[in-house]
Amino acid sequence: MKMMFASRCQQGMRDENQDRTGTEFDEHKACFLVCDGVAGLPGGDMAAQIVRDTLLTQLQNSEEFTPDSTRSAIEECQRVLLEAQGKNPKYARMSTTLAALFIDRLTQRAWWAHAGDSRVYHFRHGVLSQVTRDHSLAQQLQEAGYENSGINSNLLYNALGIEPSRPATFSEVIALTDGDAFLVCTDGFWLNLTTQEMEQALRMVNACEEWLTLMEQAVNRSVKSDNLSALAIWIGEPQEATLLYSQADAARFLPTRY
Repeated sequence: MKMMFASRCQQGMRDENQDRTGTEFDEHKACFLVCDGVAGLPGGDMAAQIVRDTLLTQLQNSEEFTPDSTRSAIEECQRVLLEAQGKNPKYARMSTTLAALFIDRLTQRAWWAHAGDSRVYHFRHGVLSQVTRDHSLAQQLQEAGYENSGINSNLLYNALGIEPSRPATFSEVIALTDGDAFLVCTDGFWLNLTTQEMEQALRMVNACEEWLTLMEQAVNRSVKSDNLSALAIWIGEPQEATLLYSQADAARFLPTRY
């Protein structure tokens, strides 16, 4: 199964970059992840590093690669992070978001997990078809119909390392098709892009690296204070699948000739 990916990790106007990205990629499996240390608490960069390194190590050392084994790997990340919190009172509350995409290259299946407001987007035929649900007050307020409540809507109710401890959310397993594309990113990336801009960028490029570059340029045109990290993943030939889809869609609106 042909697969291409590209990654970015860029510091914004923050004093430090607490984002971490990671990949595990071989002929049998692939994992693409981002971690974003929770701001306002000491040690966010350490938490992101610990979770990134632990998850990749677990995947490298495991003989299995299934939703259950990846769930166990993330649980181990949580355990190692809590252990690190207990060793230094200064970092007793350090925590991080996580978004991770897992791909079984042999069975051509994919699933993902997340904690916090880092996201995984899935595009099929160039159109956004699935998205993670943020573990944030902003998401809860939006679903309740309150767009502008005046409350700090950036608060997270779930991230690795926070109390009370909650498990990461896992998606269902999906079958991959030629032309699938994924975007795994932190909030500093998606907050400055609309879904329409992501889709439009995908229709304008011929390579995975170009897609990420085009989105990055759009983000850079806005006033960005946060750090931003993203990984773009292509399965097969998304640009060809998108073109075929667009042509087929357009044909439905052409007048019939008799």
